[in-house]
Amino acid sequence: MTATHPTHGRRTAKHGLATGMMVFAAVMLMIAGILAVMRGIAAIAEDEVFVSTPNYVFAFDLTGWGWIHLALGVVAVLVSMGLFQGSGWARVAGVGIAGLVIIANFLSLPAYPVWSVVMIAMSAFIIWALCTPSRGDA
Repeated sequence: MTATHPTHGRRTAKHGLATGMMVFAAVMLMIAGILAVMRGIAAIAEDEVFVSTPNYVFAFDLTGWGWIHLALGVVAVLVSMGLFQGSGWARVAGVGIAGLVIIANFLSLPAYPVWSVVMIAMSAFIIWALCTPSRGDA
């Protein structure tokens, strides 16, 4: 009969939580990236989905916003693949790219307001999931 350490179960639970958070962040970042790519393509094609706001301070051409979202989406998908592999660089890059996605969606808020708010919330959850596990647990 072997004695078990009293903290063994807690370490396993913490490790499981850290792993679960990392997978959650990877999946959410992959989805956010794919959706950003699709939004970028739609904006580049100058789809009729987007609203034009004539007096917006951060106004870019719709095609310009499309390229920005397309690039962010591609990088987000690549970083999410690194997260699936458990790479440390991907965790830091994931927080960074999710932050950039928040900024880009805030700045393009008038073009597609509801979707921008959804993407901001989704990116906030990604940042939360990547920052929640402590360094020793991941």
